[in-house]
Amino acid sequence: MKLICIGRNYAKHISELNSEKPDHPVVFMKPDSSILLKNNPFILPSFSNDVHHEVEILVKIKKVGKHIQSKFAHKYYDDIGLGIDFTARDVQNQLKDKGLPWEKAKGFDGAAVIGESWFPKSNFQDVNTISFRLEKNKEVVQSGSTSEMLWKIDELIAYVSQYFTLKIGDIIFTGTPAGVGKVSEGDVLEGFIENSPCFLIQVK
Repeated sequence: MKLICIGRNYAKHISELNSEKPDHPVVFMKPDSSILLKNNPFILPSFSNDVHHEVEILVKIKKVGKHIQSKFAHKYYDDIGLGIDFTARDVQNQLKDKGLPWEKAKGFDGAAVIGESWFPKSNFQDVNTISFRLEKNKEVVQSGSTSEMLWKIDELIAYVSQYFTLKIGDIIFTGTPAGVGKVSEGDVLEGFIENSPCFLIQVK
């Protein structure tokens, strides 16, 4: 199973990090060892003092595909979920300044939250208008809609499949809206699609 992640897919998030708007989707990977195991807390890594939450809509691939056209991309997934791309922001900034890859900041153990709840896309009137949010200690810290994506879900599947064969069970993290911020010991993070709960994570 691959975890394929998309960066800089929401304009306001690009602005809040003072990043440059890309001409194409920014793609990076997380190893399967980065998945936070069910019912486990998120343990803050010792090598970072500035780990950020990034809530994201997830798409689970249901069949093998390569060089998929956007108009056919809807045939390759049924399930929509929610997750967190935890990011060691201080480490990422150091790596970016040197033009180095981000994996140490994005792919460490526990850095990928995959919510237990998956929802058939048929539950939604339009996958391009799905609202979602992240609450930290019962306060909304991130909220967004797939309508705000620079590249929509079907476009992302088509783009990614040019470079990587998509296989059953692969998960695409589709990017995060504005509002990313630091997590601290004792925080409780809850994620929702519309008003349906998807995960609850303790930070330790």
